[in-house]
Amino acid sequence: MKLHIVPARQGVLWVKLGIQTFFRQPLALSGLFFMCAAILSLFSLVPLVGGIAASVLLPGATLGLMAASREAGEGKFPMPSILLTAFRAAPPQVRAILFLGVLYSLALATILGACALIDGGKFAKFFVLGGPMTAELLQEADFQSAALAFTALYLPISMLFWHAPALVHWHGIPPVKSLFFSLVACLRNMAAFMVYSVTWAGVFILMGILVATIAALTGKVQLAATLMYPAVMILTAVLITSIYFTFRDNFETRPGDSA
Repeated sequence: MKLHIVPARQGVLWVKLGIQTFFRQPLALSGLFFMCAAILSLFSLVPLVGGIAASVLLPGATLGLMAASREAGEGKFPMPSILLTAFRAAPPQVRAILFLGVLYSLALATILGACALIDGGKFAKFFVLGGPMTAELLQEADFQSAALAFTALYLPISMLFWHAPALVHWHGIPPVKSLFFSLVACLRNMAAFMVYSVTWAGVFILMGILVATIAALTGKVQLAATLMYPAVMILTAVLITSIYFTFRDNFETRPGDSA
């Protein structure tokens, strides 16, 4: 396994590959995404320990979706069992993935705790428990500050864990080293990831414009609200599909590597 430095334009290709791969198996990949989201949501409903369990399982769930993208890219139909990829491996790899989950849970709890110092826990409560995003809540200065702080603090966490589950599972890298290699890969290919992020932002904006246009042409304002949620969820599933290709292109495989 070797880190591969890619040009900035690769970010656009990752988005394109994600879209193309998703529409090869749209029912399977969207179904797996919704299934994964539903399972994690059910864990979150369990008082006290549910949210912790969901965050611990998130790296393994992410790996399962990456494995599904990999199979779809190879022309195969990913079955629901692929979501358990991380937990059907050898015991040392399963322990490593779960340890990653524990580290992720601790990191998330730490930054939510920091945000709670800003607004008294309103953002953290909304993040963990959900609920309606009211105009009054959005207009509160301390809530806005907490949301901005979370975004800033979560970015390095995201880079640490972006490639880590795949490195642990497909390359046998120890958890702490996988975090380091993931961070280095993201920093060394920052230009490509910035293009990737901007391109996805543009796709989501275009989707919003399209939904608003449809609602305006039909004269049904409520139609925009009705269409927006499923459209965002489907696009999120497509985005998740593209994550595998960022990993594949960031790390060159050598003879004997399994990825």
